[in-house]
Amino acid sequence: MAKTVFVTGATSGIGKACVERFSREGHRVVFCGRRMEKLKSLADSLPTENHFFSLDVRDAEAVKKSIADLPESFKNIDILINNAGLARGRSAIQDGLLSDWEEMIDTNVKGLLYVSKAVIPGMQNRKSGHIINIGSIAGKEVYPSGNVYCATKKSVDALSQAMRIDLVEDNIKVTQICPGAVNTEFSKVRYHGDQAKADATYIGFNELKAEDVADSIYYCAQLPPHVTINDLVIMPTAQASATVIHKS
Repeated sequence: MAKTVFVTGATSGIGKACVERFSREGHRVVFCGRRMEKLKSLADSLPTENHFFSLDVRDAEAVKKSIADLPESFKNIDILINNAGLARGRSAIQDGLLSDWEEMIDTNVKGLLYVSKAVIPGMQNRKSGHIINIGSIAGKEVYPSGNVYCATKKSVDALSQAMRIDLVEDNIKVTQICPGAVNTEFSKVRYHGDQAKADATYIGFNELKAEDVADSIYYCAQLPPHVTINDLVIMPTAQASATVIHKS
């Protein structure tokens, strides 16, 4: 049975791969991001009914309005994938930029909350739904110069647990997906556009691809109604922890 799936941060990486996977499997997809030209290109490539809009999840009022204004056929969101997020900067805490900290906190924590708050009431009314939050290995282990990014992903970990507790009586599933090293735009964003530094992150081992993570998310979303994967850590085989990667 086709469901309506809402994906944030869908212009690239894991978000884009999720939109493609769920659409390929016959589901209606709603997706958003900040780069309209990429959203249009993605929409044109999809085989199923879809709806997209430009949105910065840091803007609480825009989030509320965008979800309230969804077309009737997309209003009943069955699966919410809170994917929008980023790392910005890789400095010791005493050297970090306030602008980087604020961008990560506003996107990774507050943005997730804004979107969830707008979508949850509909799920509660229907007594069904699945919220999938994209966390990180950084939410499980703090690593050198990860400080504020790790803190935001630890917040996602805590919020996922809190949502599960608060929404269990409404029959709403909550899953957290925590990837290790995935070769997307993540490192390029973290290093403020320095492509050479970003590329160096993935040299010498077979890293995860966005599609690998999307496959795991799809699996979690397709389990029977009485089964929920609460927390899933997915790593490249060459990665044993946040800081231990075997490179050849």
